[in-house]
Amino acid sequence: MTKRVLAVGNCRPDHGAIRSFIERSFDATVAQAHALDDTLAALESQPFDLVLINRKLDRDGRDGLDIIRRIKADARLADMPVMMITNFPEFQAAAVQAGAVAGFGKAELPLPQTLARLRAYLSSDQADS
Repeated sequence: MTKRVLAVGNCRPDHGAIRSFIERSFDATVAQAHALDDTLAALESQPFDLVLINRKLDRDGRDGLDIIRRIKADARLADMPVMMITNFPEFQAAAVQAGAVAGFGKAELPLPQTLARLRAYLSSDQADS
């Protein structure tokens, strides 16, 4: 069954690159959200297999870590796998400490380790949500 990804806070070119990479690599579709409110609305209205959150939201510059914390604080969403998209290890570490799984940076998108991290949640061998 097709996996669903919600990508949050990326500008149009970055969202396009992420969507293209994921849809080319997996049987998955990628939806887009821009801020906390539309992210939470999307997560409450339909199931997703993975949420990718940019470190700095493109539209308002807010910290993506705030969205991770809100998702993890909501009992209905707390088990949702979330990854932060950032090239900075200190922000990856903060995201993992907040409950995210290890993510990747945009510069790491084409690397095998990024594919492996995504495969854990988007492989067709995984149980469907």
